[in-house]
Amino acid sequence: MASASALEHRIRARLAALGASGLSRSLHPPKGLDLSSNDYLNLSRHPAVGARFIDAVRLDGAGSTGSRLLRGDRQTFHAIERRFAGFKGTDRSLFFGSGYLANLAVLSTLVEPGDIVFSDEHNHASLIDGLRLSKARRVVFPHRDVEALSEALRRERADLSSGRAMFVVTESLFSMEGDIAPLGQYASLCRSMDAMLIVDEAHAVGVFGETGSGLLEAASVDANTCISINTAGKALGVGGAFVASPQWAIEYLVQRARSFVFTTAPPPAMADALDASLDLVAAEPGRRRRVHELAVYLRAQLSAQGIAAGGASQILSVVIGDNDRAVAVAARLQESGFDVRSIRPPSVPVGTARLRISINAALTEDDLDRFAAALGIALKEAGVCSAASS
Repeated sequence: MASASALEHRIRARLAALGASGLSRSLHPPKGLDLSSNDYLNLSRHPAVGARFIDAVRLDGAGSTGSRLLRGDRQTFHAIERRFAGFKGTDRSLFFGSGYLANLAVLSTLVEPGDIVFSDEHNHASLIDGLRLSKARRVVFPHRDVEALSEALRRERADLSSGRAMFVVTESLFSMEGDIAPLGQYASLCRSMDAMLIVDEAHAVGVFGETGSGLLEAASVDANTCISINTAGKALGVGGAFVASPQWAIEYLVQRARSFVFTTAPPPAMADALDASLDLVAAEPGRRRRVHELAVYLRAQLSAQGIAAGGASQILSVVIGDNDRAVAVAARLQESGFDVRSIRPPSVPVGTARLRISINAALTEDDLDRFAAALGIALKEAGVCSAASS
């Protein structure tokens, strides 16, 4: 075992290397106009959501005090799971403490050694970590490339061992690029190849679809033919995450998913607050329409300045490339009153450091006009002549 001094020396050397490469990070509480959070519908501070949370704490206490399979279970969890399953159009759903835990559960429990998993090259770290735990064979396909995925599925299916399964894993809305997976085509491929589609709807639930249930709905994919992970701490404004799927998958997760079985259940009040959030998603569709309108507006304002903003959603990606310049541009915007953060490797590929700009329903066109002007100035000050689409 390494001594404490040897460990400290190693860690200090690695911290120094991060700093030298422009990859050192620091913690900064929110300050300025929000253009970086995932609170797309502004539900995290909605009075109705907060009131439900407070009332539930008074009733059920601040914490669950145990795992769901011990004394941590509550009727409010069962109620919100039934409601969310109806919202997504699935047999059943299961509530987890975070999207990361939910992704680990699905991918390390339902996927097994000997299976083959086809994973988009830009998938989130939680999906990648879950796949590593599964010990299945991974085939990484080019981002959103239906033809490449189809060819890989056909090739691998020919050698698939008896009793083994194939999975296609993707985000529906990619968190760093802001672009959208071709879910309808993926679902068709999975049907023809007897593969299971697993979709991370973290940034889509609440924002897309006629009812706001996500991009599976928008793509007219039957959510009960796949497995989706739906974060509840972004557009829904509270926390936790739901796995929504057929009955058999949820029952197996309850029995075998280590990140469900061996963790303390979320605070019960989160379930009550999410019930209020779903009320608002249903009653106020104008919130998600407003988010999309503002995203289109900002892209037009940036385009008028020659600034390319990648994506096709409420997430705009302005690729700068150099790590230090991305940090400098973000710092300049923060000084101007706009809370925008720089995104660097390993969150994005090397050489594609960027600004990740997110739109929320509380912004105005005037806010975005001022931001677009400030961004143009910040890019010029940092010596960035133009920004490339991701």
